[in-house]
Amino acid sequence: MRALSRRGMLGLGAGAAAVSLAGCGGLTGSDDSGRADGSGGDSAQGGAKAKPKPAARPIGDGSTAYTGKQPHQPAEPEPLEPGQAPPQFVVFSWDGAGEVGNGLFPRFLDLAKEHGASMTFFLSGLYLLPESKKRLYNPPNNPRGASDIGYLTDDHVKATLKNVHRAWLEGHEIGTHFNGHFCGESHGSVKNWTPRQWRSEIDQAKAFVKEWRTNTGWTDLPSLPFDYDKELVGGRTPCLLGRDNLLPTARELGWRYDASSPGGLQVWPAKRQGIWDLPLQQIPFPGRGFEVLSMDYNMLANQSLATTKAPAHNYPGWRKQSAQAYIQGFKRAYETNRAPLFIGNHFEQWNGGIYMDAVEEAFKHIAREKEKGADVRLVSFRQFTDWLDAQKPEVLEKLRTLGVGQQPAGGWREFTGRAATPSGEASRNAA
Repeated sequence: MRALSRRGMLGLGAGAAAVSLAGCGGLTGSDDSGRADGSGGDSAQGGAKAKPKPAARPIGDGSTAYTGKQPHQPAEPEPLEPGQAPPQFVVFSWDGAGEVGNGLFPRFLDLAKEHGASMTFFLSGLYLLPESKKRLYNPPNNPRGASDIGYLTDDHVKATLKNVHRAWLEGHEIGTHFNGHFCGESHGSVKNWTPRQWRSEIDQAKAFVKEWRTNTGWTDLPSLPFDYDKELVGGRTPCLLGRDNLLPTARELGWRYDASSPGGLQVWPAKRQGIWDLPLQQIPFPGRGFEVLSMDYNMLANQSLATTKAPAHNYPGWRKQSAQAYIQGFKRAYETNRAPLFIGNHFEQWNGGIYMDAVEEAFKHIAREKEKGADVRLVSFRQFTDWLDAQKPEVLEKLRTLGVGQQPAGGWREFTGRAATPSGEASRNAA
């Protein structure tokens, strides 16, 4: 299926479970107080004064700058203790991450801040490139300056810069959704790109972030407060296509995860080609006999066959169905195998904005469970990867033996009470 194409389309997602698709604060940031749930923040303990922040050090043309350690990050992750249940991780992520005047980027930044959560924003590099400079983009197997998602207006580029700046200062991750979003079966599709062509696309995506000041000529906006060469450790491909040839390049670049795999299940992840494979997942679809991929586009595809302006009388039911899909996916994981839940969305207003309302409803439900004492962590992909890398390999291997909706035999105390050997047998020395 061909991706929907219009200005401001912020990076379409990929295939549905039943409908098979191949498609698709201020500029200075917030205060630096700690997160409400204690999962982040750099405030000093015991009443000691926090260390002063280092002065920003411009990088390159000053489009980005080194500003020290990112605020609002969780404490250093630790391995699970014997007999300890794993936390329930939930990652909300956003493809494209451009602000086009609809207020959706700041809406979800406000929501995350209210609940002490972190998210991942997969920024499309072209959203920082003015259309007047579009010929700077040389997409593989496509004409120079081509883009299936168009270009933002100058005002929207500025708004995107403002919100990306704020997002990082509030503890969120800035990943990549690459550039031109070429899908489908054509020669120019990302599906057909070689590892070398993926390297060109990544280099250009990074350059548009690192050189926006040169490309725009704007000198009155602050630098993005991070070193993108170090910040960028993962991404999601357009339409979830082309990952097989992306992975060798991602590994060469030192990326830590990829979120492009389609049709994943709610199970504990493994590495592929040395990189954590963190896919969108099949989750319950209330009232239907099949499951749906955990992304707004796939709700849309199964409800209105990818039509973004269906008759409005459908909206209340579809909104409820979409919210409950996320909520039931969360509940299934939390009450059974505790597999992480990965949710992907776009800053869109399809079908009257019902999918934005649905993901907000699901987010608030999950946040309330956390606030009532459930061991739930609303994190970015990078933060979750940090936790994975801190665990004992044999423990992760044992977690991966749990299927979708499968509870640990004997409960968590028994299941993780004895560290599994690589062969799956219990270690005699563990408690």
